[in-house]
Amino acid sequence: MSFDPLYKVHDAAKVGQLPEKLYRLVVERFPLVTEGIKRVEDASGLKYPYFYVEPSMVVSTSAAEFTQFGIFFARTIPVVGEDNLLRVVVQITAPLVAFGLKGTIHAILAHEFLHYLELVSRIVKMNIVSDEISGTLFEGRYADSGKLLEERAVFKSDPTLIKHITTRFPEGFRDLKLEDKAIKLWMDKGLPMIKVPIDSNVIKIPVEAMARLQVEQQVRDKIAEFESVKLRRRKGQPGYV
Repeated sequence: MSFDPLYKVHDAAKVGQLPEKLYRLVVERFPLVTEGIKRVEDASGLKYPYFYVEPSMVVSTSAAEFTQFGIFFARTIPVVGEDNLLRVVVQITAPLVAFGLKGTIHAILAHEFLHYLELVSRIVKMNIVSDEISGTLFEGRYADSGKLLEERAVFKSDPTLIKHITTRFPEGFRDLKLEDKAIKLWMDKGLPMIKVPIDSNVIKIPVEAMARLQVEQQVRDKIAEFESVKLRRRKGQPGYV
């Protein structure tokens, strides 16, 4: 039986956590997600990791900026299962599916794919035990885009997708219309929310689990190819030492 990425959305609707109209909207617009997944796979030559739609709005808060909050429309999460195997999962939120434009949805899916590749790369090299803590929302956004592989290397066959990414992720994701809709049509209506303190955004993975991450040779080879392009680009930049 195939995995249904909308299973949590279906369950939330059944127990009344999501209004019927909003539930139908998410289901009707979900093909934009599957289209974006295929687009990322075609452009990169790699399969997208496991993904599912979270029927909640995920927001980050900061003690240093208590009047502000950020919205996570998608997250890439390493998960250690009961079998002690490590898997990388992309969580896509229902507000993104319901209110995001096609270009925005595809850009976010591609951006999370870059997170996936970066995380797999670091685990394969066994140089990740914990990620650094970001103390403010600004630092979190900056760190989010500072470590990723070069999108022009990963998605070189799809210049329009590259444009979507660079337009919406200049220094962290910004889409004011989408954020405004999410606040007015989701948060203000008291729909399900998950709050994540930005300073707890730390990845901790047991070494034994990292050793059990199953990475196909094709993925390893592709990541090495993408990283070599990134390295060549840096060497060509002024001031590179």
